[in-house]
Amino acid sequence: MAASGRKVGYAMASILMRTLTRSSNFASNSRSLSGVVSTEIITSHTAKWMQDTSKKSPMELINEVPPIKVEGRIVACEGDNNPALGHPIEFICLDRDEPAICKYCGLRYVQDHGHHHH
Repeated sequence: MAASGRKVGYAMASILMRTLTRSSNFASNSRSLSGVVSTEIITSHTAKWMQDTSKKSPMELINEVPPIKVEGRIVACEGDNNPALGHPIEFICLDRDEPAICKYCGLRYVQDHGHHHH
């Protein structure tokens, strides 16, 4: 079952690469995607996004997430439950009173002192 899915995936990837390499805009070096997505488009999109002050910045959005309470002294942050959307595992020590912040995604964690084990 998995082998047939893999074959379909390889076939789709091959078709995509053939389509891209036939494009007259595609660079001769197949590792370069500069012909597919131009830097002008990326730069202008970023500039447009930065000018729109009605939208919140990523830092503002992450700061709206309340600190996550954790039972133990150490938390392993992956950024998201879906590994494809997360980041490398960051082990964070929660010995301090203030929230500890993940260096990758900015999520904050605090030790839940109200939960006691006997």
